[in-house]
Amino acid sequence: MSNSHVKDIIIDGLWRNNPALIQLLGLCPLLAVSSTVTNALGLGLATLVVLVGSNVIVSLIRHQLSDAVRLPVFVMIIATFVTCIEMLMKAYTYELFQILGIFVPLIVTNCAILGRAEAFASRHPPALAALDGLMMGMGFLLVLVTLGALRELLGQGSLLVDMNLLFGPWAKTWVVYPFGDNYNFLVFVLPPGAFLVTGLLIAVKNSIDSTIKRRTDEHRTKPNKGAKRVRTTGKIT
Repeated sequence: MSNSHVKDIIIDGLWRNNPALIQLLGLCPLLAVSSTVTNALGLGLATLVVLVGSNVIVSLIRHQLSDAVRLPVFVMIIATFVTCIEMLMKAYTYELFQILGIFVPLIVTNCAILGRAEAFASRHPPALAALDGLMMGMGFLLVLVTLGALRELLGQGSLLVDMNLLFGPWAKTWVVYPFGDNYNFLVFVLPPGAFLVTGLLIAVKNSIDSTIKRRTDEHRTKPNKGAKRVRTTGKIT
């Protein structure tokens, strides 16, 4: 496991090949449950655990699977982890599980998870597969939480509301109201707001990538300053 390979996996998951902003996978839950930070964080953590766990198991059994049964087995592995997550959420965060509803079991059909199992985990050792799952999951989680924070802030004028559903009663005091208690702009809470904010995030990322590329190209084409070597010929007296 080379340092450059590890660095590429980290950058790909968090930025360069982010499943939400570049691959545009898993948009159904991304847009549907990201109305608050709590909902986004809950679903993002569930997706992260499933992604890491399924990647590791797929990597461990990658040499024992034939092409005929590979994809069905991957789906069964993912479904097993999703079922475990459902049971844990019902036991410890039942109210949040009710809010997320059908989108927790729909993690099974998340193309980002099945795609990583097929494209990466089935071709690499467990350590790299776990790292890839962690970074892809973190990339998806960060976008989901950012989207939830922007929609909650712009739509309801609050941040971290209902965090007690995820972290317990002591998290009730985390909520803040930067614009006051009576602020609301419901378009950002509704589905159109999800599309607007997602498009904004994609545009910001594309703009940053374009700026980095332009500066890199300018740096490569910029002539080197300083003294130049001059070759002299002939006899100097």
